[in-house]
Amino acid sequence: MGVGAYGHTPLSRGRAVARIGVLGGTFDPVHLGHLVIAENARCCLDLDKVLFIPAGQPWLKVSTRRDSITAAEHRLAMVRLAIASNPAFELDTREVERQGPSYSVDTLEELRVAHPSGTEFYFIVGWDLLGQLPAWHQPQRLLELCRLVAVPRPSYHRPLDRLEAVLPGIGERLVSLDWPRLAISASNIRQRRAQGLSIRYLVPPEVLGYIEEHGLYANRPS
Repeated sequence: MGVGAYGHTPLSRGRAVARIGVLGGTFDPVHLGHLVIAENARCCLDLDKVLFIPAGQPWLKVSTRRDSITAAEHRLAMVRLAIASNPAFELDTREVERQGPSYSVDTLEELRVAHPSGTEFYFIVGWDLLGQLPAWHQPQRLLELCRLVAVPRPSYHRPLDRLEAVLPGIGERLVSLDWPRLAISASNIRQRRAQGLSIRYLVPPEVLGYIEEHGLYANRPS
């Protein structure tokens, strides 16, 4: 069924509490990989909806990216276009509206307050980023607020043993999605645009139209 669980079984029918997936990122731009991952998580984990939460000032990306992050208004517009046809997908703008750096733990704290008691949150993250979890802001608190949903990345080793040594109990809070393994990345899409190459079939048609209309990524350094 595409799910591997560490410490618990993610699927249960007849449950009363809501299950909400949380997919964060810069979405610069949002692409088909994001949509496939979100839909796979929704189906495999029986989620009621998946929140797409574009980052405002992602502290980790700001420190590692060579190019500037696209203005939030464009990233929000592209996500709206990408998810419009799926009623289970919802755009959440709280990180863009928040002042200062975007920390996932703060977002989950706010979501817990905004939703009924007992709501379960499933934080969807790639295995590559999961390996950086010990360096995140308040990682132990993050584990208390949600279950982690690990998405495979091509040719990336799963660092669970190392993570367990640094964050004891993470295995009990982790669900592994065994597929899909899509080699699509926003950085590659930006690079292709900068080089004048096609990004058709890497992003939804509506997003491609928006990128071309607004001239996004075309003049950035590759």
